[in-house]
Amino acid sequence: MIPARPRIAIILFNLGGPDSPAAIKPFLKNLFTDPAILRVPFFIRPFLARMIARRRLAPASANYALLGGRSPLLELTQRQAASLEVALPEWEARCFIAMRYWRPFSLETARAVAAWAPDEVLLLPLYPQYSTTTTGSSLTAWREAAAQAGLIAPVTTLCCWHNNGGYAQATAAIVSQTYESARASLDPTIPLRVLFSAHGLPEVIVRAGDPYQWQVEQSVAAVLTAMGAAKDEPLDWSICYQSRATPQKWIGPSTEEEIARAAHDRSAVLVVPIAFVSEHSETLVELDVEYRDLASRLGVPGYFRAPAQNDDPSFIAALADLARAARARGAGLCSHAGGRICPASYRNCPQPLAAAA
Repeated sequence: MIPARPRIAIILFNLGGPDSPAAIKPFLKNLFTDPAILRVPFFIRPFLARMIARRRLAPASANYALLGGRSPLLELTQRQAASLEVALPEWEARCFIAMRYWRPFSLETARAVAAWAPDEVLLLPLYPQYSTTTTGSSLTAWREAAAQAGLIAPVTTLCCWHNNGGYAQATAAIVSQTYESARASLDPTIPLRVLFSAHGLPEVIVRAGDPYQWQVEQSVAAVLTAMGAAKDEPLDWSICYQSRATPQKWIGPSTEEEIARAAHDRSAVLVVPIAFVSEHSETLVELDVEYRDLASRLGVPGYFRAPAQNDDPSFIAALADLARAARARGAGLCSHAGGRICPASYRNCPQPLAAAA
């Protein structure tokens, strides 16, 4: 008798994006009302969130207008979900999407999962690096939604996979291909610098113990190793941060600063979105339009951009392997390596110190 395949619900977490021009304002309000994002006293947060959302509405609307008035993130995540289901034939796997700041929200998704009645639930964030502002916030929202929906099943939570080998190899292949194409289109005398660009964070969040910046650095190191760049150092590269959204001091250097430095050095740049695995406004507009224009104005001799992973087959295979390994560890919280990876100084890592190797 052939054993039944386990019925496993895989919850893919992502930021979300407005699906129409009318959704941009409430999307921004949801974003800045999140206490994980806007860390001010609760009685100030609604007022401040509305103020920031109003200030950002016009530029955000202009950005989404370039994308047809909506974010492509949901459709791209749906493609990832469908591909991941196919990549796990040994399971009766169904991927559900839970967006943080726009539909489908966690409660809607949790109700759909409860109706499907899985044997197990696997929480898989589409954020490679853990941050309290992304994965942490999504997990908090999910726990509340699952309780409200009456969802009862063993749950495995994968908190991070920032330097997972399969992810690094898949990303390195994309970067290498884009690098070779860019190099071939340039005059051989023009240097080419790789800028690994990640979404920024206010410094105060990192100083409070958020491991995101450290994990971004680990991601870049893993990709460079997979590219073979860590041994003979033929590659000129740097890490930078984009998308500053509040007046606070943010971690740096900024992507704008690195583009200006490349202009000064007369170096072309290849920008790699290292913290995003799907195209959305911060890649398709901020990187492809705004920073390209900046590079042109500053006289950068060439501007190139590596695509996000989206549903690249090697990336989907890496996600499938991550899902298998996480489930094999059983219910509870795990990193892609099992226990805690972050140094003890990162006290907002969700893994307990006792789990460190």
